[in-house]
Amino acid sequence: QLQLVESGGGSVQPGGSLRLSCAASAFTSEYYVIGWFRQAPGKEREGISCISRGGGTTSYAESMKGRFTISRDSAKNTVYLQMNSLKPEDTAVYYCAATLRRFRICVPAPREYEYWGQGTQVTVSS
Repeated sequence: QLQLVESGGGSVQPGGSLRLSCAASAFTSEYYVIGWFRQAPGKEREGISCISRGGGTTSYAESMKGRFTISRDSAKNTVYLQMNSLKPEDTAVYYCAATLRRFRICVPAPREYEYWGQGTQVTVSS
């Protein structure tokens, strides 16, 4: 079964950057669409971005466009989320998730993803 492990979270000042990593355990991870999500205290989990199996297609939630960039290194079975110009409202637990569902263009909607990592905390504060 596919296992996902997030890393790269931490504390950063407003305006700073972080790069999150999502490492997949199975060598067949190339068959999975991978997405990034976040959940702030007291709020529902929301989608950020997703990337296709080959990494050639990406999608972003409208509110996440411009500051977040998803990428994939298939040789390392790892998907990254580069986050720039971070704001206090970006504080949340960030999750990566995977699905075998087939999309014409992937959708970063939590309900579409079956396999989830444990999450990594991101705190943006001065």
